[in-house]
Amino acid sequence: MAEQHTPRSLIVTLYGAYGRETAGSLAVAELIRLLAAVGVDAPSVRSSVSRLKRRGLLVPERTASGAAGYALSADARQLLDDGDRRIYPHARPRARDGWVLAVFSVPESERNKRHVLRSRLAGLGFGTAAPGVWIAPARLYDETRHTLERLQLAPYVDLFRGEHLGFAPTAEAVARWWDLTAIAKQHDEFLGLHEPALRAWEARAQTSSEVPPEEAYRDYLLALDSWRRLPYADPGLPAALLPPDWPGERSATVFHRLHARLRDAGAAFVRREPGADG
Repeated sequence: MAEQHTPRSLIVTLYGAYGRETAGSLAVAELIRLLAAVGVDAPSVRSSVSRLKRRGLLVPERTASGAAGYALSADARQLLDDGDRRIYPHARPRARDGWVLAVFSVPESERNKRHVLRSRLAGLGFGTAAPGVWIAPARLYDETRHTLERLQLAPYVDLFRGEHLGFAPTAEAVARWWDLTAIAKQHDEFLGLHEPALRAWEARAQTSSEVPPEEAYRDYLLALDSWRRLPYADPGLPAALLPPDWPGERSATVFHRLHARLRDAGAAFVRREPGADG
């Protein structure tokens, strides 16, 4: 299945990867240059920036040189900071680390908020234990709290931390709480798209130490844009509770090796002065 990298998603990925290194403001002209490298045209960049501004994720801010630009809002920085804890290397939780439970009740007169609440919990990687009872690994507590507070949904939810005490084995319960087949398919799709790029870069390294900045930037940004969604579909469930052929560890290894090989090399392309060669 062909992968879709939307301009809006790529802009968020760009800011997450490189836009927090300085004060964070990127000139509009630079956004257009950097997105052109991954196939996005200037009108799409401008319209996507406008939508992100309306959503409160980007705010107008002059760059150090005085050019018109955009920086991340405080909410967007919090979202990206929370995302870092999922996206970049971390130890997979153990079954004994426990769970966070979100128990919610929304009045019928506000049922639209019930839909938003379910969508956000699903987007955070929660599984459904029972109607109105959602579950995730305990390490997601802080991010869940930030998200519910930001969206003004906290009054409808109680959060708990605890352990699963039965009656079914926890691995069987996990298979009910999450659609593991669908999650495994997403890992397989990531591997099909980005494992060949890793192999190609590793083969090149056998004959040359050179890592062309624009190529590194392009392959890294596309891989990160794909990968950053996966730790939300798959919230990092304990390995002991997953099928033995689970592809998640392999896809995480592919991303982390691409990150180690390409991220810093790609930064040279991001930092390139306007008008510079290469």
